[in-house]
Amino acid sequence: MKISIDRERFKFYLWVGFAYLLLWLFIDLVNYTGPLLAEVSNNIWRFGYTVVVNFIFFEFTLPFIKQKRKYFLYNILLFLLALWLQLMLCSYGLYAWRSIGIQLHIYTALLKFSSQSHAISAQAAYGVMSIFFFGIIKHYYDFKKLKMSAQLMRIEKQQAELNYLKSQTNPHFLFNTLNNIYSLARDKSDLTPESILRLSKILRYMLYETSGEYIAIEQELKIINDFIALEKLRYDESLRINFNYDIEDMKQALPPLLLIPLVENAFKHGVSETRNQPFVDIHLSVNQRQLMFIVKNSTEKFPEEQGVKENIGLSNLRRQLELLYTDYDLSIQQGESAFTATLKINLTSHV
Repeated sequence: MKISIDRERFKFYLWVGFAYLLLWLFIDLVNYTGPLLAEVSNNIWRFGYTVVVNFIFFEFTLPFIKQKRKYFLYNILLFLLALWLQLMLCSYGLYAWRSIGIQLHIYTALLKFSSQSHAISAQAAYGVMSIFFFGIIKHYYDFKKLKMSAQLMRIEKQQAELNYLKSQTNPHFLFNTLNNIYSLARDKSDLTPESILRLSKILRYMLYETSGEYIAIEQELKIINDFIALEKLRYDESLRINFNYDIEDMKQALPPLLLIPLVENAFKHGVSETRNQPFVDIHLSVNQRQLMFIVKNSTEKFPEEQGVKENIGLSNLRRQLELLYTDYDLSIQQGESAFTATLKINLTSHV
């Protein structure tokens, strides 16, 4: 079986080992009065050994033990055996490593021990503490890495869902617009060429201006005005449209086509179904990064006859808001002769 070593993972153990080296070097300098160069040399010699031993234990031994087996008792026995072996390596093994260093004149014996067992115990303190040190930092590092990975997956999932919602909204919007042009063409209206021209402008905007994450509010206003102008072609002078806005900064960023579903809803499910005195009142204000968008339209649906039912445009808009902002409110109110949609967004709460 071929064993592969993750270089990035091993670098992590080197950094942890370096931190442990500095910690123990500080302890040695506080408790002992040996030569500084010898203290540094001794700790560097032990540094290499502890890094390799703990790397093998945490990256190969423990994962091997955690593998699923027929009897869980086997895992327990393997863990106890591996722990005993690790303790031996961090005591007797470290003492043997010390002896090799002395023989090679790399390690300097600064302390005199009364017996071999006393010397092994002294090395065990260094080795066993390294197990806890490496284990705690590794656990914290893996936890943070897993958390970041989960967060990244959540963001990617939300972005995919947001793109899906946009892919639904745009065809839905265009389908309704084409239906409007179809009705003009069927009646052989002289306004058909103008409606196609306005549609081409809207299509150009969608293709080239809405691919980014944000657009300026002035661009959103332009597409709303173009859409209103296109809708006007279908109706006579009995339709009353009022669109006003109060915006302190036209360059403020806004997700593209975020407001258009409310305007589209006012025409498709309101004005088109109103026989007497149809109207659409639209007000947009953006001050101190607080957006308020109110769309009120005529309707002939009565509350007692039918409750408020959200269509695909409103449902998608509500879900997009959930993905885009943490501080917002979208409320709809069905009256006896008017339907009102109110959208409030704290633009600083963008996710």
